[in-house]
Amino acid sequence: MRDLVFKNLTSNQKGRKIMSTSEVIERDGIITKVRRNFVYIVKNAKDAKKENVQPHLYVLKRKDSLTQNEKFLCRIKGSLYTVNNDKLFFVVFSHSLSINLTPAVHKK
Repeated sequence: MRDLVFKNLTSNQKGRKIMSTSEVIERDGIITKVRRNFVYIVKNAKDAKKENVQPHLYVLKRKDSLTQNEKFLCRIKGSLYTVNNDKLFFVVFSHSLSINLTPAVHKK
């Protein structure tokens, strides 16, 4: 069994774009839940001079031997400058990946 959900939220007024995917897979007695999120905020470079987001990388891994649950989380945050049609823009971004593994419990 495999379920997929895609979301794409865009706000041109706020200069924000959020893309998200969620996936649930059940195989070999394990339920795997995978979530990916991508967030972008675009600003005019003149408006963003005071903002400078330092790159950050977060990684978390947990394993619970009693419940047989495992979790992995990776998040990257940062910023960059880009040019489009001879205009300079400042982009703040955040990407995240979350994976949860749990044993499947079947009801009889």
